[in-house]
Amino acid sequence: MLRSKLLFPLSILYGKAVDLRNALYDKGYLKVKRLPVPVISVGNLSVGGTGKTSFVIYLANLLKDKKVCILSRGYKRKTKGAQVVSEYGNIKLGWEEAGDEPYLLAKLLPFASVVVSEDRYEGGLRAVEELSPDVIILDDGFQHRKLHRDLDILLLKKKDLRDKLLPAGNLRERLFSINRADIIILSYQEVEPFEFFTGKPTFKVFREFNKLLNSRFEPLLLDFIRDREVIAFCGLGDNEQFLKTLKKLGIRIKEFIPFSDHHDYRDFVPEEGKVYITTPKDLVKLEGYENVYALYFDLRIEREERLRKILQGLLSHGNDLNPPEL
Repeated sequence: MLRSKLLFPLSILYGKAVDLRNALYDKGYLKVKRLPVPVISVGNLSVGGTGKTSFVIYLANLLKDKKVCILSRGYKRKTKGAQVVSEYGNIKLGWEEAGDEPYLLAKLLPFASVVVSEDRYEGGLRAVEELSPDVIILDDGFQHRKLHRDLDILLLKKKDLRDKLLPAGNLRERLFSINRADIIILSYQEVEPFEFFTGKPTFKVFREFNKLLNSRFEPLLLDFIRDREVIAFCGLGDNEQFLKTLKKLGIRIKEFIPFSDHHDYRDFVPEEGKVYITTPKDLVKLEGYENVYALYFDLRIEREERLRKILQGLLSHGNDLNPPEL
């Protein structure tokens, strides 16, 4: 609390800078570039996790009858520029070159392609030229306003509604930035249920934890570790969410080890004879360890059929968005 108060003046300055940038985009002084295929952005307001990666996976599966390409920054990767991580199941880069989340998406979505680029427009152009997608999903794109999006999906968690701007809190933007979104997703409903009314299409998302992934990314039933004592670890934007989930599931936790977001695990060697549980994003860096498992889940969306209709409306209108369902 004291740290938050000391940093509050910096949050005011940060907020003014963000407001100015957004105003320049809103008034057209900063130009937005458009790709020749529909772009769906999935993003959030905070630096803490809100389940963007799992929602991108869910969204890609909803659209799997189309040629889907996921466009990501590739945070903390060792490469630069636009890179093709996977081409419809053919994985071309490892996690260090791609970034952990893009590599995970490539592993779990063999029907889709994944491209990384600091400049999302340049990455999108490469995707269009080399992969000919029907639709591009822009991962973590809400603040990346340089690239035009035809549908802006914003994920919120309960903590966002009472949080402060960086650096005193975790918010990248003020709450009124929600007005830019076309669709609101209320995440982590199974842990912290909440309501939020904006007049926009709003959907609650629930994670249904029913399986594990082994180090080869093969699914197992959660009961495989139900009666075993485990060491839990993760490196997320919000590690507490993972711990809360394990406790709610009744997993017997001997020790919990939190790491910084996107930790590389070079300093972490799982011990033989012990069982470890982590997240899929962390598991990609520990492939080959037979005693490390990732907690995995399916997403359940309330009123999913309405979301499907919105997506169908977008794709049937090309990238001149105004589907009547919105």
